[in-house]
Amino acid sequence: MIDILTAIVFFIPAGLANAAPVFANKIPLLNRWKTPLDFGKSWDGMRIFGDNKTWRGLASGIFVGIATGGLIYIINPDFINKLEIVPLAPFVDTLVIGGALGLGALIGDAVESFFKRRAGVPAGKSWFPFDQIDYIVGGLVFTIPLVHLSALGYVWILIVWFGMHLVVSYIGFMLHLKDTPI
Repeated sequence: MIDILTAIVFFIPAGLANAAPVFANKIPLLNRWKTPLDFGKSWDGMRIFGDNKTWRGLASGIFVGIATGGLIYIINPDFINKLEIVPLAPFVDTLVIGGALGLGALIGDAVESFFKRRAGVPAGKSWFPFDQIDYIVGGLVFTIPLVHLSALGYVWILIVWFGMHLVVSYIGFMLHLKDTPI
């Protein structure tokens, strides 16, 4: 059984990975690496993902997911025992799960971007609620082979992280870091 606190801690690698591309773009050496995930290719007359989904963003998200997973283990090595996992070794488990959460979050965001383009929503415009849940669904899907959560556990993660996303987005808007509140 997964509680709210476990849902928050378990999914932190995905939440931070989802934000990593924005910060990676601010790092002088990394911001030159702008290769789009779709390599500029189009499908059916539209870009597959667009210029905002880059290999830099994907790599930074995976890195942040792995690092956050490792940090969670260092801070609380017993946390991994709260999860029903396919075991490797406790520290390795947290790195692999963190990486899967990071990869899944960014792939979920890219897949959502594909459908967003097809729906005619311009890049940078909010597509509620899909912009808020894409990384959550992606992160969870990529951890299915690694972590066995109950249906209630998945629901807790979705509700908690959807709510946290709205709050953090609004705070970013109030701090003038974002153009829109959602």
